Amino acid sequence: MTTAPPDASFQGPSGSVSPDSPSWRRRAPTAEEFRTDLSITLGLFCCSVLSLVLFRPAGFIEDPAGPITSALCLMVTVLPLAWRRRYPAAVTSVVAGGFILVTELQVPEMLVINIALFLALYSLGAWGRRKRTAHIVRWSVIAAMALWLLIAFFRVSLEDPLSDQEAMGPGGMTPALAYMLYQLLINVLYFSAAIWFGHHAWESARDQARLEERAAELQAERATVAAQAVSLERLHIARELHDSVAHHVSVMGVQAAAARVVLTQDTAKAERSIRLVEDSARRSVAELHSLLGTLREQPLMRSGGEKSPFGSGTSSGGVVGVGHLEGLVAEARMTGLHVSHQVLGNPSTLRPLVSMNLYRIAQEALTNVRKHAGEGTKVDLRLRYRRAAVELEVTDDGSGKAGNAARGAGDSTGGHGLIGMRERVAAMDGELTATTQASGGFTVRAEVPLTEESPTLWPSAASASQTDGRQS
Repeated sequence: MTTAPPDASFQGPSGSVSPDSPSWRRRAPTAEEFRTDLSITLGLFCCSVLSLVLFRPAGFIEDPAGPITSALCLMVTVLPLAWRRRYPAAVTSVVAGGFILVTELQVPEMLVINIALFLALYSLGAWGRRKRTAHIVRWSVIAAMALWLLIAFFRVSLEDPLSDQEAMGPGGMTPALAYMLYQLLINVLYFSAAIWFGHHAWESARDQARLEERAAELQAERATVAAQAVSLERLHIARELHDSVAHHVSVMGVQAAAARVVLTQDTAKAERSIRLVEDSARRSVAELHSLLGTLREQPLMRSGGEKSPFGSGTSSGGVVGVGHLEGLVAEARMTGLHVSHQVLGNPSTLRPLVSMNLYRIAQEALTNVRKHAGEGTKVDLRLRYRRAAVELEVTDDGSGKAGNAARGAGDSTGGHGLIGMRERVAAMDGELTATTQASGGFTVRAEVPLTEESPTLWPSAASASQTDGRQS
């Protein structure tokens, strides 16, 4: 029987302890941070030596410690700060002990050692790995300092008052009592500030860790959604391929029946029909291989998708292609887009898979224009036939009512239309480019290599293409 690891419900996306867990610890300091602390420590030590040199001749301390003793005490108090982020509890204990040692040995330096103790207490709250240990060390240091301060006050109270000393302030407050209360106030503010700033720094680091964890979760979720969108698009392509293959099979059936009828009467016609059957079978297998190579790249996953506003995308025969672009353009105009349509070059009959995918790419591109740019956008849709390739280009000026919404190859706005387009073009060994225009518009260009195709395989697409060689 296995048991769940501690804080199993508080693990981040990478398996680390979540910042929301009570056992979360701040990351260890980096080498760059250690070098920074080392530089600060050396600077403070040099300042402490300078303060010692300047304060000693002032004569505020009647019997100060010697130079060597003073330097050693300052080294014990200041130099451990270089490791204040790596070992905050140990450094705080050493610095606090050094602070008491400096004062008891009458070392004439009180400026830098106060800064050193403040930094140590701050680092204990900001970088303490174990909160329990940090609390114990912090309150132990405060208790030791309070006890030491009480002993100092007791010493002052035992000193003989001056003969001319008079009561001062309300209630007959003596100078000694006023000095004690003043020192008490300074220490309360001193330690409170160090504890508060340290705790605030630790909470800020925890909030930053929470933000980084949320960003990692969002990035992982976005990658999952993108993968699901790709899988859904591949499933959609596979479903449409069924219509294409069914068309090939129906042609094969018709030609085989024709060959059987004329086999005994006209062997030449029978041979032509059989060749068409052979050609259709070969092209069906080629299209299946092309698509299955795309589908094998990753397993299918369920996902949701956005329906195109431009019709259902099917024709009466169940298969769409470039011959139906005229109807797609008409539907786009009905939604408020100003679409111009051109067919350039010498139209040639395309493979059913190529014709269908080009139609789908045009449909998705117009959907994106409607979604991101809005009504009133001017769109130019061109279908170019070249010697070795066919190119579909959809360009908009981005001047619609929705404004120039940001669009990119990664579909940063949350959709996955371009991902689906790339999958379709990849299934045809083509190339897709999607770029933002300087004027704020967007261009989608799909180029697919051409292969020989028999004009009898898809007469509807061929005849429709012959009539589309004009600007709409």
